[in-house]
Amino acid sequence: MSNAITLYHYSRCSKSRAALALLEERGIHANIIHYIDTPPNAEQLTTLLSQLGMSARQLLRTGESVYREMNLDHPDLSETELIEAMVRAPILIERPILVVGQRAAIGRPIDNLIELLA
Repeated sequence: MSNAITLYHYSRCSKSRAALALLEERGIHANIIHYIDTPPNAEQLTTLLSQLGMSARQLLRTGESVYREMNLDHPDLSETELIEAMVRAPILIERPILVVGQRAAIGRPIDNLIELLA
């Protein structure tokens, strides 16, 4: 593949581990970003959202306790506020995210990643 490939990975997540295994099975060398340890900044998240074709709210993991603690269910929160919340608490970011060139997909289901790699 000629496009740069990056996987936003969280090793404690089974879907993220499955995404990594998919890349390894296919012999694809990707830049692995352990985004909990090295969270993306607001600009990087904004770019990811554009590549995914999603809003910040769609990328949020609403089942995380920090989602409730930060009162992120409030409908009047702006994109900027939601992005800043994900920067402060990267566990809120849906995972895994695979980026191939200028396109990206969330690996839920894994077929999304297979399609992106096709």
